[in-house]
Amino acid sequence: MIKVTRRRFLHRAVTAGAIFAAPSTGRTKAFGRVRGANEAIGVAVVGLRGRGQAHLQMIAATKGLRLVALCDVDPAVLVENVRKIESRGGKVAGFADVRKLLDLKDVDAVTIATPNHWHALIGIWTCQAGKDVYVEKPVSHHLWEGRMLVEAARKHTRIVQTGTQARANPDILEALAWLRAGNLGAIRYAHGMCYKPRMSIGKFGRGEIPPGLDYDLWTGPAPLKPLSRKNLHYDWHWFYDYGNGDLGNQGIHEMDLARWFVGHKTLSRRVMSIGGRLGYDDDGETPNTQLVWHVYDGPPILFEVRGLPKSKADQADPALWSKSMDCPAGFRGGRTIGVIVVCEGGKMIIDDGGQALLAMDPQGKIIKRFEKKDPQRGIGWTKGDGFIFENWVAAMRSRKAADLAAEILEGHLSSALCHTGMISHRLGRGASPEEILEQIRADRVASEHFEDMKEHLRRNEIDFTPCPLVLGPCLTFDPARERFTDSEPANRLLRRADRKPFVVPEVV
Repeated sequence: MIKVTRRRFLHRAVTAGAIFAAPSTGRTKAFGRVRGANEAIGVAVVGLRGRGQAHLQMIAATKGLRLVALCDVDPAVLVENVRKIESRGGKVAGFADVRKLLDLKDVDAVTIATPNHWHALIGIWTCQAGKDVYVEKPVSHHLWEGRMLVEAARKHTRIVQTGTQARANPDILEALAWLRAGNLGAIRYAHGMCYKPRMSIGKFGRGEIPPGLDYDLWTGPAPLKPLSRKNLHYDWHWFYDYGNGDLGNQGIHEMDLARWFVGHKTLSRRVMSIGGRLGYDDDGETPNTQLVWHVYDGPPILFEVRGLPKSKADQADPALWSKSMDCPAGFRGGRTIGVIVVCEGGKMIIDDGGQALLAMDPQGKIIKRFEKKDPQRGIGWTKGDGFIFENWVAAMRSRKAADLAAEILEGHLSSALCHTGMISHRLGRGASPEEILEQIRADRVASEHFEDMKEHLRRNEIDFTPCPLVLGPCLTFDPARERFTDSEPANRLLRRADRKPFVVPEVV
């Protein structure tokens, strides 16, 4: 292996990103090569922080995959990851610009772990290049581009897996089959929860862009603006240009589980959001407290985000901030991330992607536990990462999208439920708790959960006079057309005008 110094590699990586100056929008490059039955699938990882590290671990642990390339706009992150791989005897190519990476014939598939605003566009480009895709959740930053990614997968016959890994977890599959066999009777509704305390990101942040990072490329299709937060990384989740709040960050996992367990194959007919960014004054834009109500012809889905700890006293103690939260019966304590499927004969508890799975009768007595099938496989398999990567490999071998546990259409629909809920919030207005309750009083379940939200905020000493809750409009939606039928302002938020040259094509 040729030794590459840090300086030499850094120059090569940055140059590789700069050479390819314009995207190949609308172009199909059928690079997909024919592999032998036992030949390893060459994989590239795009985005090397956070979930990108999990991708690297699962590629190394999954038989049939071979890591051939890495991509990140931060040269320091890119160099460090190449160094780690080379120190273990591996060899990979490094790129700053994903478009140049897609020219590599040795890359058969790409995993995407970038910020949300890049997910769909990179996925579409990858499909056009004749390569398969694993795209992190949410699969899109807004609804329209998610549908375009589905169309790209269909047109170019690509195997596109969504990173909602719980769908490949055998324990959850067993629980789903047991529920659908009617053991708890008819489903009344699903209650998804992201009770995950988040600290303030601070006020008037003017962070520094890491040395060498291509901020124009990091921004991609989003509007190019000065950095207005202390941290470039991660805190983008709380800004509408790049992220989708906790509803589309952690919450997408539970939204997907809720939709899957109740059996809905489309988007909801009506959606409404209540919430706000409460409890602290910072630079973030997205709500940290939210109640979203999706109405279907069948069982509805109610989803909650709670970003504050259990009480004001817990806020004051950093040791308790991330641990203290309301926990319904059946959850393990601490954070509450999961789904309760409420049925006529009891309820199903799905805690944190299957960390705990159990069924209860109407009195709260546990009547069945679903034990882990393969507890010896390690942390990657605990939440389903390993299982979903193995499933992806099997589908790439069979060339049958139907073999995927989390096929891209499923990812699009669940992501879109998060998007439409956030659209209602963004079109909302300040309202008192009394006015909100009057609006939803006819729905007993929604009213009960709103009262629970008020109690949680009361314990955090929230004063609704200077900081009112935001009451979003109840929007009517056409699932077949994927358009709102009663609000053009809402329809305008289904997509955005991408920044050239990083434009999602009208024809994929």
